[in-house]
This record gives sequence, structure tokens and C-alpha cells, in this order.
Amino acid sequence: MAENLQPIIVKKIKKAAHAGHHGGSWKVAYADFVTAMMAFFLLLWLLSSTSQETLSGVADYFENPSAINAAGGTSTSMIELGSNIDSSKGDGDQGRESDSFEYYSEAFEQMETDKLEALKAKIEDVIENTPSITEYNDQILIEITEEGLHIQIIDENNRPMFDRGSAELKSYAKKILREISPILNTIQNKMSISGHTDAKRYTHNDTYSNWELSSDRANAARRELVRAGTPSSKIARIEGLASRFLLKPDKPTDPANRRIDILMLKKKSEDSLYREKGVEPEPMTPEEQKLNNQKNKKVENKKNPVDTLELQEAIRSGTNRNTGAVVRFRE
Repeated sequence: MAENLQPIIVKKIKKAAHAGHHGGSWKVAYADFVTAMMAFFLLLWLLSSTSQETLSGVADYFENPSAINAAGGTSTSMIELGSNIDSSKGDGDQGRESDSFEYYSEAFEQMETDKLEALKAKIEDVIENTPSITEYNDQILIEITEEGLHIQIIDENNRPMFDRGSAELKSYAKKILREISPILNTIQNKMSISGHTDAKRYTHNDTYSNWELSSDRANAARRELVRAGTPSSKIARIEGLASRFLLKPDKPTDPANRRIDILMLKKKSEDSLYREKGVEPEPMTPEEQKLNNQKNKKVENKKNPVDTLELQEAIRSGTNRNTGAVVRFRE
């Protein structure tokens, strides 16, 4: 009976080894995908909220990244493309790059320079041909600076504009201001008036120093100009600077350091002055705005192959290192 028993055979089926766990590589790929989509939608948002001028500037960069002509010169960086877009204003305020940098076309800048040159010539002609003030010609300094037309009426040893320690104008100083006032009124530019003293200490009493004296003298000049017909609204700033900005630093007590400065401000300087005080600048006249909207000739011709090659060569040789304005996208 026992001989008929069959042995019990147990078969164990071994499963094939698994190829292994996939790990977290799929998560990395997914994260890359999500990041790319986010960047894509961000790009779409920027494109939809950016003006056509800024888009043109970006397109110009990719067409010729080695050199882009801008109002401020040549830029070799995408960050410094050169643009007249105001990052803090809407489309209606184009023409300014930012609150700290005013943009004006070459045509507008040239127009202002020509206007101030003509004004300078008129003042010099009046001084030369007006007997009552001709003898004071050497006390009147006139020059055109980056800020505007700079007129300085300086003291001489034997001919001071004010008595020692006084803010009362001498008669001949009043004559000078009365003669130039009508000429200054022929242009719309605002003016800034500054009073200066030499380095001599005015008094040992700190309640009234060269600061107060220079301020009072600047105000005395303002009053005389207003009496001569200058509108009060034309005067943007009155300031006393004591002896901080000497005309002759090597001779701090020289009489020429005692002077009155009248600065006919360029629009750029006027706007910067307003913005420094947190005030919105006065808008341009329609004629000025039309002129300022004219494109620079260099910008119009920047795709000329000959000009581009010459510009690239200038950049490589280091002879052209100017930069343009910074492009900023509006939010």
C-alpha cells in the first residue's frame, strides 16, 4: 500500500525580476514643463502690455545686436537699447524714459540750443549798444551750458552790485536787470536765480550768515526783474548758495565770487527740477511736442548696411562707447 504513494512535488514559480523603480526623473521633467509654460505665459503678458515702440526696439536689437543707435548714442547691450518709453506713465506720456531721465529728440534739443544762442546774441547786443550799461560789460558773463543760458552778474572791487553785507541792489545793477528783462521774456523758458557770496564770514552772529545774505540778494534780483516786467510765473527757483560754488575757487575772497546767477532753463533741466520736488512738469506746447516727436536721422537710417558696418568697426576699435537709455517695460 505504501509503495503506491506518489511523492508530493511542490513547484515554486519565481517571478522575473522587475526592471527597477523609475525614480523621480519624471518629476524633474514635469517641473521643467511647468516652468516653461509659466515663462511662456509671462512672455505673452509682457507682449500684450508693451507699447509698439518698445517692441520695435527689442526687434531692432535682435536684427543687429552689435550696435543700436539711440538718442543717447550707441548701445551694445540689450539692456541699454535706447528708448523714449516712460516706465511710470501710460501711452499718453511717451517722450520721457523715466522720472530721472528726460528724453528729447535731436531736433528739439537743436531747436532749444538755437533759441538760446539767439537770446545770448540779443543780450550781448543790448549790453554793447546801451550806453547806461555798456561800461559794465566786463561784469556780465554769458554762456550756454548743458542746463541752459547762464548769465552771471559779478562784483568788482570798485563796482559792487550790493553794499557790504546788504541785499539792496546798486543803481547800476538795477539798470542791468531792467535792460535784460524784456529780452528774457521773449522765450517761454523758466528761469532760476541764485545768489552767491565770497568766503568771508559775514558776521559772528549765526542768526544771519552768508546763507541768508545770498538768499536775500537772489530775491532782490527777482523783485527787480518782476518790476521790469518779468512774470512771477516765469521764475522756477530762487536760492542762496553762500560760498559753496565759488567762481574763483583758488581765490575764495575775490569780489568775482559775489555774484547773481540767472539761468534760463532748458526744458530738460526744468522738468528735472520739477520732478526732484515731486511735481509734474508743465507739458510742452503743441509745436514743441510735434518737433520732439520727430525721429532722429540716425535712428531712421540705422538699418543701412554701410552705416552698420562702420558703427560696428567703431565699437570694436573702442572709438564709440556711448550708451543709450534703458528700456523698461510698463507694468
